Amino acid sequence: MNLLKFMRPQLYLLAAALLATAQSSTAQTAVKVFATRAAEKAIFDEVEALGTLRANESINLTSTVTEYVTAINFDDNQRVKKGRVLLEMDAAEEEAELAEVMSLLEESQRQVERLKPLVERGAASESAIDEKRREVEAARARAQAIQSRINQRRIVAPFDGVVGLRNLSVGALMQPGTLITTLDDDSVMKLDFSVPSVFLSTLKPGLQIQARARAYPERLFEGTVASVDSRIDPVTRAVLARALIENSNQTLKPGMLMRVTLRKDPRVAIVLPEGALVSQAEKVYVYRVIESDGAQKVERRAVEIGARRKGEAEILSGIEIGDWIVTDGTMKLRPGAMVEVIAEESGSETLSEKLGQAKPKL
Repeated sequence: MNLLKFMRPQLYLLAAALLATAQSSTAQTAVKVFATRAAEKAIFDEVEALGTLRANESINLTSTVTEYVTAINFDDNQRVKKGRVLLEMDAAEEEAELAEVMSLLEESQRQVERLKPLVERGAASESAIDEKRREVEAARARAQAIQSRINQRRIVAPFDGVVGLRNLSVGALMQPGTLITTLDDDSVMKLDFSVPSVFLSTLKPGLQIQARARAYPERLFEGTVASVDSRIDPVTRAVLARALIENSNQTLKPGMLMRVTLRKDPRVAIVLPEGALVSQAEKVYVYRVIESDGAQKVERRAVEIGARRKGEAEILSGIEIGDWIVTDGTMKLRPGAMVEVIAEESGSETLSEKLGQAKPKL
């Protein structure tokens, strides 16, 4: 018993020494982390809105007269050129009148030519030739009026585009206002969308936009703002803007709903992955890797955050370009902790690709 009492203090001292040694060993174990080098990149703020597509030019083709259809020269969804006659109506009566007037016009012109030498010799009065000239002008005016009536019975494409569905057949009796078909110039699409007026200072012609449609969820369409409305809606406090989107492959259709993303305030700034940020109370910190006594350690830096994007954050102050910042493993760190950077992260690599990298150098 006396021997046990004598050895007990020594056992306590030995246990304490072993514990201190273990703690010292643990303290010296470096935490394996991923890091990224702080660098500048081009960023911008994003403003989202909903918009509706319209064709660059769009009309409803209708008749202005009452007449029977004699020929239809287009098919559904056919692409046509400017000036093509799409539909013809009965114009036999007008063509007969035009032929009669043209005959009178030619006769009046011949009489004018016969009277010219007579007037020069004094064998005919000036009033006689003036009367014939008035007849020529009157016949020419009547011919133009009849030709205009004939043109009303021919529906012509006013611009290049694609026609819609045909709504009538040969032999149908046309009435004024009857819809024949639609014609859209879809080579360029107009995207009209509303934006809160607080963004009016940056909403200028030439501003780039990106848009997506539910019909094509995997495709991203790009365009530029062409014009901004001169008025702000007093109820919604929003302003209507119009962007132009190239549509050379005719993918987009008038009337489609699109989600618009505006690129506002383009600039260059330091951007870090959101995984590098550590929030405590109202402050945000990052862990900066430094060389200290031949080892890699971390120091905690308070940073000021600007705009946030998907998986990224703009850093306004607190770090410099070229600093190594821990992006993965921050939950295990404390200021002054030893670390081992095993991979450099840029945000696009897979985990296996990161682990397969050579160990980066600070």
